[in-house]
Amino acid sequence: MEGQDIKITIIDRDGVSHEIDAPTDMAMNLMEVVRSYELAPEGTIGICGGMAMCASCQCYVLSDHELPEMQDDEEAMLSEAFDVKDNSRLGCQIQIAPEMNGLKIELAPES
Repeated sequence: MEGQDIKITIIDRDGVSHEIDAPTDMAMNLMEVVRSYELAPEGTIGICGGMAMCASCQCYVLSDHELPEMQDDEEAMLSEAFDVKDNSRLGCQIQIAPEMNGLKIELAPES
């Protein structure tokens, strides 16, 4: 449905900003959205398939949105990842939801 899309801004690893439409009705997560728009080269994001077992989909949350709370496996993975900041999250652990309209994230550098 047309009305189910939200706007998300994603800054890719080259620093280019993309405003995209993300569907809220397809149970997609941020990592899958990045992949579907090909904002990161194939094989550099979502390597583990969204299991929070790699940090290839790490992103920095730049907007002030309330996101789902970080679970233990995400926290553990980020504690071992490179380039982690206070606002780091794993894209695969963030489901696209209507209240995330206007979300702004930046992809972490490829480690």
